[in-house]
Amino acid sequence: MLKEINQNELQYAIIEPARFKLDGGGMYGIIPKPMWEKVHPADEMNRVDLALRLWLIRSQDRVVVVDTGIGDYHDEKFQKLFDVRSSKNPMEQALNQLGLSCDDVTDLVISHLHFDHVGGIGVKDENDQWLPIFPKAHCHIHQKHWDYAHNATPRDAGSFHTHVFDPIIKIYEQAGKLSFYQGEEGLLFKLNDYEELRFRVSFGHTPWLMHPYTKDLIYLTDLVPTSHHIHIPWVMGYDINPGETTLQKEKLYDFILEKNLKVIFEHDPEYWGASLGEVKPKKVGAIKRYKRSEALAYPIDFN
Repeated sequence: MLKEINQNELQYAIIEPARFKLDGGGMYGIIPKPMWEKVHPADEMNRVDLALRLWLIRSQDRVVVVDTGIGDYHDEKFQKLFDVRSSKNPMEQALNQLGLSCDDVTDLVISHLHFDHVGGIGVKDENDQWLPIFPKAHCHIHQKHWDYAHNATPRDAGSFHTHVFDPIIKIYEQAGKLSFYQGEEGLLFKLNDYEELRFRVSFGHTPWLMHPYTKDLIYLTDLVPTSHHIHIPWVMGYDINPGETTLQKEKLYDFILEKNLKVIFEHDPEYWGASLGEVKPKKVGAIKRYKRSEALAYPIDFN
């Protein structure tokens, strides 16, 4: 439960509406299995367990959620393939644990449009029509990534479930609650009189991947999906350009260290985030990792 908030204060929380599994080879690319399995054991189908971790930011006037998870409406074949584990209406349940509801969310920021990051953007009504999970929110997306999602390569087109998110984005647009962003960095919006939510983009995993950040935290999303991927060469096989990912990680780490930001891992099954630092010359590592809670939602604790 979040405490009462004061003017010009920010509160941070984690939402974990579900867990799922992906192929270990896909998650670790060219890294040999004997190396990655020591830190991330695979099941009998070579899948590794992963979190679906969202970031909540609360000010006196805003409740912001970054990404929406995978959703709870998939068919049995999908559920078995990805071993999706969640309760029904997990987003509402998670927000209730923080003393909030889906109606309280004022802003939805989408890092990118892959199905495990935006699949939970909608719910179906009694007439089987899609409705936004956050009916009163303003939606924020990068324009160039939106364009790419609708013109992806045959290699990654299957990751963009346009039939799910397009109807929801249209509803936001028709309501005047949709903002597209340009450029490699910029302001998303002000959180209060003193604090802002800004963004940087990266390339490699998918074009124009958006990383929201405040003065305290940055959302690494799929550029560095788990704490095991901090090491520069540990890059996912799912990335559209793995070599570019390594260069983008170096660039983003410089920014993180300069700003002294803590990081959030979207998919790490054990840790919600970490403090990064130079562990040896020219190598960045986690100098402190922050253990996740078993709850659907929990306030961020830096201890």
